[in-house]
Amino acid sequence: MTSVILTTTARLLHPVLLITSIFLLLRGHNEPGGGFSGGLVAASAFALHAMAHDARQARRALRIDPHVLIGVGLLTALSAGVMSLAAGAPLLTGLWTSVHMPGLGEWAIGTPLLFDVGVYLVVVGITLLIILCLSEAE
Repeated sequence: MTSVILTTTARLLHPVLLITSIFLLLRGHNEPGGGFSGGLVAASAFALHAMAHDARQARRALRIDPHVLIGVGLLTALSAGVMSLAAGAPLLTGLWTSVHMPGLGEWAIGTPLLFDVGVYLVVVGITLLIILCLSEAE
């Protein structure tokens, strides 16, 4: 039995939760937030979708296997450390570059953000793998 209220709420909250998770990810280097908390919020969007529908539809909405998210996240976080080694600095030393984005101005982007993106992907992947496996076991 599906609840109209739950499915409507899930449909409305899904994009809001995903946008909030991206905000937390991007804000997290200098203020509270980051890859871990952003990843948990993103995973909660798909967990809510799984509760409103079922795990199969949540996997379809995710479009990527959680195992792939975990692997890509680990490689992304590892690449943040390897970049600093390649530059002759100690492992996980922050390297920064300035990027001009049309309409958004000048942005400083560095390896800490790359590491946070890796953590974000790993947290989303592991959390969804656990949640979806448990919901499919019913």
